[in-house]
Order: sequence, then C-alpha cells, then structure tokens
Amino acid sequence: MRFTLQAEDIASKARAGVLETAHGNIQTPIFMPVGTAGTVKAVHQHELVQDIQAQIILGNTYHLYLRPGLDVLRKAGGLHKFNHWDGPILTDSGGYQVYSLTEVRKIREEGVTFRSHIDGSKHLFTPENVMDTQRVIGADIIMAFDECTPYPCEYSYARKSLDMTHRWLKRCIDRFDSTEPLYGYEQTLFPIVQGSVYKDLREKSAEVIASFNRDGNAIGGLSVGEPAEEMYAMTEVVTNILPQDKPRYLMGVGTPINILENIALGIDMFDCVMPTRNARNGMLFTQNGIINIKNEKWKDDFSPIEAESDLLVDQIHTKAYLRHLIRSQEILGAQIASLHNLHFYLWLVKQARDKIIEGTFYEWKEKMVKILGQRL
Repeated sequence: MRFTLQAEDIASKARAGVLETAHGNIQTPIFMPVGTAGTVKAVHQHELVQDIQAQIILGNTYHLYLRPGLDVLRKAGGLHKFNHWDGPILTDSGGYQVYSLTEVRKIREEGVTFRSHIDGSKHLFTPENVMDTQRVIGADIIMAFDECTPYPCEYSYARKSLDMTHRWLKRCIDRFDSTEPLYGYEQTLFPIVQGSVYKDLREKSAEVIASFNRDGNAIGGLSVGEPAEEMYAMTEVVTNILPQDKPRYLMGVGTPINILENIALGIDMFDCVMPTRNARNGMLFTQNGIINIKNEKWKDDFSPIEAESDLLVDQIHTKAYLRHLIRSQEILGAQIASLHNLHFYLWLVKQARDKIIEGTFYEWKEKMVKILGQRL
C-alpha cells in the first residue's frame, strides 16, 4: 500500500491524497460505506459503484466471524469474491462490537471472551486470532485488536486499558508479520490510537502508534458519546503527532459536520453507520440541511427528493413518494433513502477534496457547517 499527498490546505490541516491498494486507488479524504455483515444495508454492489461512487467499503470482523463464518469465507476465496465487490475493503477488528457487549464479555490480558448476540455461544478473541480471522476475510486494510473504552471513563481505567491495547498491538504486529496473505494480494495493518478524552493518554498513544511505523494509522474511541468539541480536541492532539506521510483514519465518525471539521484537522478516512441507519428511519442529509421525511410538511411535496443532486433516484422520485414509502415501511423507501444519504456523503468528501486542491477548503467548510446542521 502506498499513500501520496497531493495537496494541503493553507488555512487548515486538510489534505488531499491517493491511497494505492491491491484492489484499486482511493482518493482522499474519503468516506467508507459500512457493510457490517458483507453488505451495505439495502444497497446493491452495482449501486455502490455507479450511483454512490464508493471507492472502498468496510466489513466487520465480529459479524463476519459469526456469520457466515470463516469456513464459508475461506471456501469463497475471501470477502471480495463472496460479496462480489471488486474495490478495496477495510475490516475493523471487532474490538468496538465486543466493547458494546458489556453484559456478555470479559476482558483479560489474553484477549476477550464473549457470547454471541445470535445464539449465546462462547468465543474468544485474541490479538493473534483476530489477525488470522482478518487474513481469512481478506480485506486490503485490517485493524489491530484494541479495547475501545466507554465515555465517560475513569482516568485510571483509560490508562490501564491503553497500556493493554499497546501490548495487544505488539502481538497483532508479530502475528501479522509472521503470516502471509491467503489470496495472493497484499494486506496492510493499521494500529489504533486510544486514550479516551485525556490529552496525555492520547499523546502517549499517538507516539507509541507512530513508533511502529505501519502504512497507516487509525484513531478509535471518539464516537462513543463524548461531545463533539472533545472529539475535535483529541483528534487535533493526535494528528499533531501521527506522521504526515501516512493516511489517518478516524473510526466511526460521523455527521457531515463532524466529517468536515475532522478533515480540517488532518483526517483522511471516515466510516459511520449514520447515513444508512438514519436513512432507514427517514432522516435525509442534503446540501441544504437535514430533512425528516416522515414530517407532515412533505406529505404533498411533489418536488424531487433533492433537485441539486445528480443521483437518479433523487431526480425521479418526490419527497411525497419517499415519505409514503418510509411511513408504510416499504423496503424500497429504505433503499432510496440509503442511496441518497450515501451518495450525499461521497459527494461531500469529493467536494472537500476538490476545495483542498483549489486552495479554498477552509472558507467553503466554514460556510457548509452552518448550512448542513439546519433542519428543513
């Protein structure tokens, strides 16, 4: 994997670059649609390519490990062949999912024992077997196994957790470097910066992560309920330390405004379930603000879903029709709204990239964050 910086904004730390992987190039900054269990919910692969113009998607180690399971994925030749997605894939390590299973998991030095949310069966994730699992899944970019601390979190717990995450990272790297990819193309491993909302812990973690000199670095634990200001403050602390010439991935973030503010702080890669999850509940992100399509005001609004958009479903379907579908819980409603929101997110990061290259990013970003939070 190679990362090349192409442009930097003068008024902020925003950057535009190209990330080269075995399954194609990614123009950054980029948003990665989340395909938790081998699919981006309610979206076909050809729509991801043609309508959304996604350049990379995300898979989830925890979910894929449980279903369809590693035997099926290995026989299929990895996730790319299993779900027929030809572009790059990133997998998270399952650390966040295990973190969210507070009632049914135990964290020890060896790893994490947890019970499946599907059938209650008991499993163990260790740094080593999570590397092996992600080899079987076959993603281009894989994540180190870490503990994602909750918010709020006591300082003493955050410090102990961080030290363990760093010890786990060493074990991940040892296992990854001593094994080979299974499907004939290169994979790369990103470590994850943790440290809750404590500046000294974030600094320490960023320094440790940078010292391993991997091809890219991730920042975790900043979409777990903390105020946006805390997120931005911690992101800035970390991007001041992480190497300039490596891509930086902020995990699980976020709203369109979060994305623009974090691009300004030097982040290159994002993922979040928000565009698809909110779409299924009738929330649309648009170039003019946020629409709750369930509201009565759209009942007989026969204007296009978004007139400024070049997405086909936005042009041919009306707000009134989409409201009817969502309120009737028709599957097509979830499909159209998911397409719309993902297309908007990819449009937003492409606009950001273009503005960085033009040298007008900061001014544009300041204008956009005022617009994007408006409720229409």
